[in-house]
Amino acid sequence: REAPTPKMLAPCLLRRVVLAVPLVLVVALLFLEPVRSDQEAGTAIPAESRPCVDCHAFEFMQRALQDLKKTAYNLDTR
Repeated sequence: REAPTPKMLAPCLLRRVVLAVPLVLVVALLFLEPVRSDQEAGTAIPAESRPCVDCHAFEFMQRALQDLKKTAYNLDTR
């Protein structure tokens, strides 16, 4: 059997791309979360009253540092 020539390969690849792109789009749409219409406008908590991401990270790091200090103290007392 002869190897495919580049002239024959291009339409085959083009056909696969034409079939693959819509398939990928359909799969992506299936995995996207649908827009919820049950949430009324204006019921979201304003950003000013929510703690920022940096505050959460700071609190997490404080707790982690306290845990490390406790662990180090426990190891020192043993």
